[in-house]
Amino acid sequence: MTEAMRLDGIRAGRLGPEDLAENFADLHPAYDAHEATVAADRCYFCHDAPCITACPTDIDIPLFIRQIQTGMPEAAGKTIFDQNILGGMCARVCPTETLCEEACVREAAEGKPVQIGRLQRYATDALMAEGGHPYTRAPATDKTVAVIGAGPAGLACAHRLAMLGHTVTLYDSKTKPGGLNEYGIAAYKTPGGFAQAEVDWLLSIGGITLVTGQGLGNGLTLPDLREKYDAVFLGIGLGGVGALGLEGEEMTGAANAVDFIASLRQQADLTQLPVGRHVVVVGGGMTAVDAAVQSKLLGAETVTIAYRRGRDRMPASRFEQDLAASHGVRLMFNVAPVALHGEGQLREVELAYLNPDMSQTGETVTLRADQLFRAIGQKLEAVEGLDLDGGKIAVTGAGRTSLDKVWAGGDCASGGEDLTVTAVAEGRDAAMDIHSALTA
Repeated sequence: MTEAMRLDGIRAGRLGPEDLAENFADLHPAYDAHEATVAADRCYFCHDAPCITACPTDIDIPLFIRQIQTGMPEAAGKTIFDQNILGGMCARVCPTETLCEEACVREAAEGKPVQIGRLQRYATDALMAEGGHPYTRAPATDKTVAVIGAGPAGLACAHRLAMLGHTVTLYDSKTKPGGLNEYGIAAYKTPGGFAQAEVDWLLSIGGITLVTGQGLGNGLTLPDLREKYDAVFLGIGLGGVGALGLEGEEMTGAANAVDFIASLRQQADLTQLPVGRHVVVVGGGMTAVDAAVQSKLLGAETVTIAYRRGRDRMPASRFEQDLAASHGVRLMFNVAPVALHGEGQLREVELAYLNPDMSQTGETVTLRADQLFRAIGQKLEAVEGLDLDGGKIAVTGAGRTSLDKVWAGGDCASGGEDLTVTAVAEGRDAAMDIHSALTA
């Protein structure tokens, strides 16, 4: 077999630019003014609104929807940003179907909730389109804070601290800020460079100096940061990726799903991004679905998600599962990879069927696969000097760690869910706690 034949299964240009543009168009197109008003009219404006309780950032949802209904979308945007400064991104990527919309009274009564996420996008887009920034800084304090990680938690923390008058230096180890919003979310959820535009808008409050290409272990250490700054916030995410532990994982074609998604997000011309003819994604979370769907959109002929538990245990929401299925992705449950076959280049993935107790049934199935993406969870890279809890940084209260002057939040910290909106809430709340400590 020639090298050209061996690599034929993974190549770029499976689809033309027109097809790719259509495939990667906005998953939920923005409402126009009339559509937003009609959608807002469905809200009951509940007094004890369960949607507010279901929102990790406690946005006053009935209020902002009422403001849209009465023709004040910019005011609605301000209501949202008061609680969630990344409300524009959260409107696009958060699983509203399992948060605020699942709690909606309309969902309980009719099975059709108010489209809170799309209304939130309409409002936040309206305010951001005005230009300028809706918040001003308080009088400057003499306190300095280092925020490590420019993902959702770090951005929310940095913005709130700057608003309160503190001087913030925001570090990120990558070349661009945004964290998973920039590198880790399906392109069809945030088209048009929204992640970067949102960061630029957020930083326009002033008082925040962005430094890229530096992180813990890459030019920064906790002892030095604690000595130089009055407080430190860690929003470093989870950088390590779990391995399958199978022979052959080093073969061409086996890769981490997060790396594939990051490459796609940073690729200016999708016709140049290689994808396999037959793709298998191992995992059951949002990253697995994003990698699988985007493989299909790039032109892969067959794409399979292999998850070790049943459908009801799959971390990705039923909406995401159905989205994958609607794009032709095959979902296999109660299976796990036990062998990878190929000589230098991956050719097949062998899966074992599992019992509910995770033991093997003795049955296996072999799938043709040019590419395999691991989406089996990420882990914290070592942080010296901090207590851990369940493999994450142990925190109490609003993100206080075991070290004085150090707070943490987002995916790297214990507790909570691995969601953008949860990370924003933790970054915001840590900022308020830092402010209290610095001004006591």
